[in-house]
Amino acid sequence: MPYYVFKITQPTELIKNLDFQGGFEAYREARTCARDIRKALPLDSGIIVKMIHSPNQLAAEEILMEKREEKVVMEWEK
Repeated sequence: MPYYVFKITQPTELIKNLDFQGGFEAYREARTCARDIRKALPLDSGIIVKMIHSPNQLAAEEILMEKREEKVVMEWEK
């Protein structure tokens, strides 16, 4: 399964914009690409760079677009 790299911007809580950066067969290539993109971004840009392992690009986009609930941290876990 290949690795896909995306730039993610989230102008509102409900909207995510995915910008496909590339697909890679090897983990090291994908990791290097993601790190290079992160280095080039300004610190306050609000852009998140994610690498995802998925059978195809569409499945990767669907996983990234899912709304995930925040984990509830109990008092004793802090």
